[in-house]
Amino acid sequence: MSAARSGIGPRNIVGMAWRQMRRDLRAGDVRILLAALVLAVLAVTAVGFVTDRAERALAIEANRLLGGDAVIRGDTPVDEAIIAAASEQRLQSTRTTELNTMITVGQGPDARLRLGDLRALGEGFPLRGAFVVAGADGIEATAGAVPAPGTAWLSRAGAQALDAAVGDEVGIGDSRLTLAALVVSEPDAALDYFNVAPKVFINLADLPATGLVQEGSRIRYRFVVAGEAGAVEGFVGAAKPALARGQRLETAGDARPEIRSALDRAGRFLGLAALVSVVMAAVAVAMAARRHSERHLSGTAVMRCLGASQSTLAAVHIGELLLLGLLACTIGVAIAFVLQWGIGAWLEPVLGMSIPPAGWLPALQGYGVGLVVLLAFGAPPVLALRRVPALRVLRRDLDPTEPSSWIVAVLGLAGLGVLLWWKAGSAVLGTALLAGIVATFAVLALLAWGLIVLLRRLRSRLRGSLRYGLANVSRRPATSIAQISSLGLGLMALLLLTFVRTDLLDRWQLQLAAEAPNRFIINVQEDQVEPVRQFVASQGIGEPTLFPMVRARLVEHNGEAVSGEDYARGAEGEGEAADEPDRARRRADREFNLSMASTLRDDNRVVAGEFWSSTGTEGPELSVEQGYAESLGWKIGDEVAFDVAGQRFAATITSLREVDWESFRPNFFVVASPGSLAGFPASHITAVTVPDGQDRFTADLVGRFPNLTVIDIDAVLDQVRATADQVSTVVEVVFWFSLGAGLLVLMAAVTASQDERLLEGGVMRTLGGSRRQLRLAQASEFIAIGLLAGLVAAIAASVLSGVVATRVFDLPWEMNWGMAAAGAGLGTLAALLAGLFATRKVLDAPPSVTLRELQG
Repeated sequence: MSAARSGIGPRNIVGMAWRQMRRDLRAGDVRILLAALVLAVLAVTAVGFVTDRAERALAIEANRLLGGDAVIRGDTPVDEAIIAAASEQRLQSTRTTELNTMITVGQGPDARLRLGDLRALGEGFPLRGAFVVAGADGIEATAGAVPAPGTAWLSRAGAQALDAAVGDEVGIGDSRLTLAALVVSEPDAALDYFNVAPKVFINLADLPATGLVQEGSRIRYRFVVAGEAGAVEGFVGAAKPALARGQRLETAGDARPEIRSALDRAGRFLGLAALVSVVMAAVAVAMAARRHSERHLSGTAVMRCLGASQSTLAAVHIGELLLLGLLACTIGVAIAFVLQWGIGAWLEPVLGMSIPPAGWLPALQGYGVGLVVLLAFGAPPVLALRRVPALRVLRRDLDPTEPSSWIVAVLGLAGLGVLLWWKAGSAVLGTALLAGIVATFAVLALLAWGLIVLLRRLRSRLRGSLRYGLANVSRRPATSIAQISSLGLGLMALLLLTFVRTDLLDRWQLQLAAEAPNRFIINVQEDQVEPVRQFVASQGIGEPTLFPMVRARLVEHNGEAVSGEDYARGAEGEGEAADEPDRARRRADREFNLSMASTLRDDNRVVAGEFWSSTGTEGPELSVEQGYAESLGWKIGDEVAFDVAGQRFAATITSLREVDWESFRPNFFVVASPGSLAGFPASHITAVTVPDGQDRFTADLVGRFPNLTVIDIDAVLDQVRATADQVSTVVEVVFWFSLGAGLLVLMAAVTASQDERLLEGGVMRTLGGSRRQLRLAQASEFIAIGLLAGLVAAIAASVLSGVVATRVFDLPWEMNWGMAAAGAGLGTLAALLAGLFATRKVLDAPPSVTLRELQG
């Protein structure tokens, strides 16, 4: 009969489930399952909270290079709705206006004229960072405000190009302004290495008098905001839907590939930490649910004898499981919220920045992961209880079977797979982890079965406690296979996190070393290449490599004339889909910096095609950076043509490259085959590392070669290093927290499978076994289990970390056998300690108490 036909309604079922859960909690029958689920939800949610807050804080912190926390940039003035959104969030705000114009220094026939970059600054700019300026005395100081009305600032490189000095008269449009200072550095000066036009800065109030703002003027508007992290986030969310066509919300992570790379990798690592938490949750709940089911076999058999129907049993047990899941999820989320609040308060002074408050999404994810994992691994053995035969009261060797439980298990595992994919945030990472879990589980199960067969054959040759301990492994094949597989999967997940974290931090330390180039030397002419190389080498800096650079504009793609407007079509929409055509339009409109190379450098990697065809392709060839080619719709075999100072240059794309922007070496989106740019007007560029203390290097170099432009990128290097340090700190905190949570969950998983060992230990104590004999037997069993699980986990984690490092994090990787061996050893030690701790009750409690509790 169904529950309804037997007179048991839903309310009664819930009541029975509630009473059974309370009784089981008092008796201790579900405490392990509750503890495992609480730890699992705690790990997933806390990592989610910390990850979410840290990612948002790092993204906002990286915006400091823009002069604020967020910038809206476009070719039309910012809408009033966006300005109102900033006011509602109580943010500081300011505006700047930019355009290209002719700059004049001096008057009459001696006047110097140059096309320059005009930046009209509103009061308060920059909201983050500061200008460093030098007055007539040459002393550098931080500017406390924007240029006063009637005055102008000029970049130091621009002053050199125009032979200007403080106090000169500068002509901008219809206005004549006094040059009050030279700009040594500005907040966003290094965002474009190749924009070397003289920069002039004026007060925004002086812009109308210049007469440059007219119909048809190509003006660029910026609206800059800054404030508390949470308020900036609120503004960003409100501003995005209000952006007009041609406007974009910009962050330094978008503008600087080095910072973007660090943030992207940090986000992927934090996602990996969350995935590891999910895997650990599954392991712990699976083992605890198995114990929970076994402890209810006899009680369920008694209920069958008393006439309980299968549907009633299923409803009561599933109801208890759901109530237990909701209770555990609530406790886990609450503890995680308090824990992440403490971690956030500790991180703020360490990172030197404000961290946004926690959102609700990690809490919802915690409930989702907890309930899905519970149903996937807890429901199948509980569903099997409804088929318990009444004879189970008399015969303990009868195990129930339930076909529908397999269906639930498959559906639950599918749900877990979807959860992993969702939490990964990357199809490659999700797929790699799922494949790694399945493969590792299969290998572990197969090797565990092989170990059991081997021990059965060797058991007769062993003596004493070793024989008893190893016999336990082979005497319970299902339990041993389940425990080795679950322990191995948990260790694999933790070791994977450890390996990737080590590779990641080593990479940042390597790439952001003090030897990174900090000076870019631009505009070296053909006849100056060798003299400049010799001069730099004479300074003890090392002989530099100079790269040719040809300025060009895109004019054709596969024989059809193109311009930026062709790429802007179809840009309607929101978010990244709308940003991509706008980005492509800007790239097509701007000047390209073409270069030549005969060999592939170590910071470039060909991902498609061949770097200079060996088959002798007719005509010039091009190698294009992969992301750049994708944004412009270029493919291998396409022909593109450029206008180089009035001359046409056409070439075929024969390869696509990935570029390691973190190297800080000169790199180019488009590289031509050797000799193909010969005859075109070109200059050369190089990057060098100038040690501290050689302050005269730039002055001496420019004095010897006055036409050169030297760009000091120490400011951007400092910003990237600071961001990388902050990211590293977050990664370390999340890593150690995930590791600690994972070890606790593993402890719960090992503890959940100890009933049979406790029972056998109680029998041995009753028969006169000593504490030493029991401990040696337990130790030999756990060492065998831990050694096998640890070895497989270490090898699997090493291989999987190679896939994740190269395919997800874009990191170089090689097998580290030392770390794998250490991982296997630590895994064995963890299994031994966890097992001995879980079975300590056998030695501490009288045998009669242990036997009575387990048989009751």
